[in-house]
Amino acid sequence: MDTLDFALLILRLAVGLTFAAHGAQKLFGWWGGSGWDGWRGVMAKMGFRPVGLFAGMSALTEFGGGLFLALGLGIPIVAPAFMGLVIVIIAKVHLRNGFFVSKSGIEFPFNLGIGALVVGLLGPGRFSIDAAVGIAPATGLRIVLLLLGAGVGLLTLLIPRLATSETASA
Repeated sequence: MDTLDFALLILRLAVGLTFAAHGAQKLFGWWGGSGWDGWRGVMAKMGFRPVGLFAGMSALTEFGGGLFLALGLGIPIVAPAFMGLVIVIIAKVHLRNGFFVSKSGIEFPFNLGIGALVVGLLGPGRFSIDAAVGIAPATGLRIVLLLLGAGVGLLTLLIPRLATSETASA
């Protein structure tokens, strides 16, 4: 057994299942989460419109993407999606609180994002569905996809500002 493949399996399971649990809080209200209606309210307060679209995209990325990450399925798409999501989470919620999780800082989402980034850069490893079906894009393509995911996250941060400026000019 290759130690790197085993390490990637552990990393995928830890990061993926953590993301999935957070998505389940938002979608289903499990483990003390807000549930769908509460999550839509949070997204509305952050200024995302249409609320349902952005609430759904974020919660489904966490839940479904987390399960896919844990399974090692669709990693060339899932890892970049997490790059975008984590950038938005950090910028909209945690950045103003500093680094440490004890003050709701960036520590927790940053480390989950780094985990997804590492899997995106290295690939999911031998113990994954992607490896079983032969999905293994070249390193250069993996990097480009990760950068695109980060770019989408940065563009998403502009959406509330655009909606606000459109409302103000109307």
